[in-house]
Amino acid sequence: MLMKQIIEAYDVLDDSFVNGKKVEEYLRGVKADADIEVYPIVGPKGTTDMVRVRIPGSNGKSKGGSAPTIGLLGRLGGIGARPERIGFVSDGDGALAAVALAAKLLDMQKKGDVLDGDVFISTHICPDAPTAPHDPVPFMGSPVEMSQVNKEEVSDELDAILSVDTTKGNRVINTRGFAISPTVKEGYILRTSEDLLDLMQITTGRLPYVFPLATQDITPYGNDVHHLNSVLQPCTATNAPVVGVAITAETMVPGCATGATHAADVEEAARFMLEVAKAFGRGKCSFYDEDEYARLVELYGDMKQLQTLGKE
Repeated sequence: MLMKQIIEAYDVLDDSFVNGKKVEEYLRGVKADADIEVYPIVGPKGTTDMVRVRIPGSNGKSKGGSAPTIGLLGRLGGIGARPERIGFVSDGDGALAAVALAAKLLDMQKKGDVLDGDVFISTHICPDAPTAPHDPVPFMGSPVEMSQVNKEEVSDELDAILSVDTTKGNRVINTRGFAISPTVKEGYILRTSEDLLDLMQITTGRLPYVFPLATQDITPYGNDVHHLNSVLQPCTATNAPVVGVAITAETMVPGCATGATHAADVEEAARFMLEVAKAFGRGKCSFYDEDEYARLVELYGDMKQLQTLGKE
């Protein structure tokens, strides 16, 4: 259960003066010696504070072990759209989930519950991000480019990635709660992981929801084609398998809308991600079938061109 952490993190983030240092102070209040980095990123429309937390596992690579490392990335444009909108925006739910996950995992370590593999958690904190036009509802913009965020969040140390993002401004996911994507790896949209579906059923107590992907959804921002949103953008910058965790609604909700965060939905998505991290570090959760992926590449070649901006 992460409801305590969701409430505490929301209280920290719903602040016009919030920055990365305030998030760090909150997390160090949970565990003083936590491995936390906070630094600004300057983009074409302003700045944001990157927050990165590394949580070592008992058999993780950081200790010379062999357990795989998972990345839990909170994707967003911003947590606020001030001065246009007052308060925490719907788009901030990815950051809320990431900060709550960091707090929960740090608290678990303090209480003696250490995962097998290392966990890398990151997000960015911007209380005054711009908005951007988008069909069918407005997007939250970002002060920085997506490629800048990818550079800070995605690295060779990650063996798999869960990317959580508010994904409510569409007509293709029509349920309250969260949905996961099929696995994406190096330009291929693969079948949805059975292990992830099992864990989703266990954590929600319901049948799983899987959201559809179009090819353009897994290409980089900046190529002038329509994207569902940024939830799969990490897949453009890594060879590791990536799965999107979309926090969803039955109706279309603009990313810049305030009063649209549902604590129970964010908690449920974060709890699922925590359970995946536990299982993945123990080798009990596979994101894709390696033999089948190798067969696809053998038959059809690689699809890495979809990780680029294309010929133009």
